[in-house]
Amino acid sequence: MTTLPTFSLSFLRPRYWLLWLGIALLWSITLLPYPVIFRLGRVLGKAAMRLLPRRVEVARRNLALCFPELSDAERETRLVNNFESVGTGVLETGMAWFWPDRRLRKWFTVSGYENMEQARARGQGVLLIGMHFLTLELGARIFGMLNPGVGVYRPNDNPLYDWLQTRGRLRSNKTMVDRYDLKGMIRALKKNEIVWYAPDHDYGPRNSVFVPFFNVPDAATTGGSYMLVKSARPAVVPFVPRRKANGKGYELVILPDIGETLIDKNKEEVAALMNQAIEQAIGLAPDQYMWLHRRFKTRPEGRPDLYRRG
Repeated sequence: MTTLPTFSLSFLRPRYWLLWLGIALLWSITLLPYPVIFRLGRVLGKAAMRLLPRRVEVARRNLALCFPELSDAERETRLVNNFESVGTGVLETGMAWFWPDRRLRKWFTVSGYENMEQARARGQGVLLIGMHFLTLELGARIFGMLNPGVGVYRPNDNPLYDWLQTRGRLRSNKTMVDRYDLKGMIRALKKNEIVWYAPDHDYGPRNSVFVPFFNVPDAATTGGSYMLVKSARPAVVPFVPRRKANGKGYELVILPDIGETLIDKNKEEVAALMNQAIEQAIGLAPDQYMWLHRRFKTRPEGRPDLYRRG
């Protein structure tokens, strides 16, 4: 478990000056009115399409794999919208880490909160399924303002960034746990805590199973969900932090508990059902999902690389 990190004087060394400049710029932008931040984010996202051509190709490929029913023109429109969301997500990270609660409360609404109330009323831990939307940081902050819990994260190799990230996330979480610390997650769930958990990325072949995700029949999917459900038998509640159109703020959408559908299922069945729930959640805000991640990079032995050029 992670406690509030301590600032180190080593962070003032010249090697960190460029990062400090970036932090100062991000903090300064978050002081602007939110509609201005929203517009700046879209501009930043369009610039990112020129600066990150390989990521653009990854996102384009993911959209083709997951939404073959769309025309090429429709997918290109979604691609541009998605990168506008990428830029906005960068600035929303600053909002999540720097904005006071009173300012955030002015910009979000909540729907489906009764689903969380019902899950908590049963006196069990809650596995909160928080997918990799580009609103991830802000969504976790907002949810933690309503129900503080345990965040699952990947420690960053840069000590200064890790300090800032952890400090920002602990503004609305009780503690943090490493994403590979399944025992720590299970302990928290058995203590009836809320554990934020994201099973939607490709974490490599270790402890993964190959099950359908959208139109890819053999997507590498973490088996960690099965271990958590089997060991702690929690409520399993997906949620979506959806950005409203035209700079109108955010809607936190809390979906119904799917825990009962996962009990007594095997590892592959749990992974497949979890992917179905993730697909449903992505459908609520498809332009705001992190399509630039190589979601299908891990392949079954002998299967072709889905990202190979040509």
